[in-house]
Amino acid sequence: MNQTRTGRRMLRGGAHVLAAVALTGLGATPALADEDEPDIGIGNLARITGAEPGGGFGMPFSVLNKGTEEVAKVWVSYAVSPGLRPADSYSNCEYGTTYSHDENPDSHYAVCAIDQPLKPGVVYAPERPVGLKALDSAMYDDVYMTVTGTEPDPSGDGGSDPVPGTGAPLKLVEKGPADEADREKHPERYAVTDVTSDNTADYALTGEKLTGKVGDKVTADVKFINKGPAWVYLEQGQGAATVDIRIPAGTSVVKPDGFCHKVTTSHYRCGTSQSWVDENTGETYSFVLRIDKAVDNAVGKVTFTGKARPFDRNPANDTAEIVIDAGSGGTGGSSSTGGSSGSSSTGGATGSTGGSSGSSSTGGSTSSTGGSSTGSTGSTGSQTTAGGDLAATGATSTGPLIGAAAAALVAGGGILYAVRRRPAAQR
Repeated sequence: MNQTRTGRRMLRGGAHVLAAVALTGLGATPALADEDEPDIGIGNLARITGAEPGGGFGMPFSVLNKGTEEVAKVWVSYAVSPGLRPADSYSNCEYGTTYSHDENPDSHYAVCAIDQPLKPGVVYAPERPVGLKALDSAMYDDVYMTVTGTEPDPSGDGGSDPVPGTGAPLKLVEKGPADEADREKHPERYAVTDVTSDNTADYALTGEKLTGKVGDKVTADVKFINKGPAWVYLEQGQGAATVDIRIPAGTSVVKPDGFCHKVTTSHYRCGTSQSWVDENTGETYSFVLRIDKAVDNAVGKVTFTGKARPFDRNPANDTAEIVIDAGSGGTGGSSSTGGSSGSSSTGGATGSTGGSSGSSSTGGSTSSTGGSSTGSTGSTGSQTTAGGDLAATGATSTGPLIGAAAAALVAGGGILYAVRRRPAAQR
């Protein structure tokens, strides 16, 4: 199995099932494998570290016809996570986007029809590595590739209409006869690897200041926002952030937010509606509180908790307060305590929530306890520094979107991933 890694995402904890037909979709279950599908393997992909946001890099790959007969034509497909885009435009490829759904973020893909025969027992590679671009939002990303001898079917999942490329065609050239080592390096018709970019993501919290009198019910909106510039996908099935909210003295919770679960009567832990958080998005946690006792400037603390976030290098906005002033017996009302405004995430991955009912975000699905998983990861296969001469970062063992296995089953033109996700990279 290509590039199996442990420690980060059985993904980004639990098993993540991605299904893609020629990597054009992340969710549709492929049909059973065609018995006539030729025995073709794609080489292990090198991990890319040190990619520069806004810059380009090459993704080398190779294919091997492991059968005994010539294969007349092959389809090479590749898909990248939201921080990346295909940079080259080959005339024999079609390009498109599969939109986020279920527990999967957007996927940008290319499906390339390479109309040339592949001799048995010969290793082939492109004339030059496939070009990819790291966006300004890139940090922890993935590349998925497949090779098949039959034309993939369309995914059927929501996405943009494929657009043909305009440049020279993607071609494969002979690299020489395969030895036993080459066969071991081309075990499957799919491959997956990580791309780690030198980037940061600023997680920020905003609280509220409320006034009221004993017996009043007030609503406290606590906001989490990823101010970017990078999007963050840590571990599938786990929240992109974990926030601890402590309720001010003299108040009690009438209704907690749906993405929060009770630790104690005055302490709640909150997750996110999906396993990733895009730049400039986040969550709003709304708590309906009853003022039971007049306590001047009662303060409840709001903090991040869970695993370390080495990508967040601005601790100044990592805490906030819920302040309730009932000492003057005011008439109620509320005002925000400044800071950046967060927006509730939409979409539907498993959130890291508790058992509370209700929700502040739309499209959320079954919840589980919060927290982004981190941890060391090992890697088989090679590692490449983007741009060739860029220094590899410290993210080599705890880099991008990894997990307990990129277990994949290629069926016809499709791929079924029991995939992974990543802990935050150490820098």
